[in-house]
Amino acid sequence: MLNLSKESQMSELLPIIFTAIGGIIAGSGFWAFVSRIIDKKSANSKMLLGLGHDKILYLCNHYIERGYITTDEYENLHDYLFLPYQALGGNGTAERLMKEVSNLPIKKATHAKEE
Repeated sequence: MLNLSKESQMSELLPIIFTAIGGIIAGSGFWAFVSRIIDKKSANSKMLLGLGHDKILYLCNHYIERGYITTDEYENLHDYLFLPYQALGGNGTAERLMKEVSNLPIKKATHAKEE
């Protein structure tokens, strides 16, 4: 019976382990899995972009039609919707409407709901 030291056994196992890991990474199944994850993230980003676009346009049109915006409304619209939307690669329609909203008279926020 052959008695190999632990160091010797490990040095014989390392090439087998590296070959197995390399085979998994090089296999098409692994890359298909990675591709599905990337596609899913891409679809999620597109969905968020679409929802952000819809909400920004809706709010901008509401404020423009109303003729003014409060400080709280502007902060929420600009900081929490428009800037993340822009960072995701949003288009110029929202930017154009944001410029119009920026030119609206700004009223001090009240705690009562604005109509």
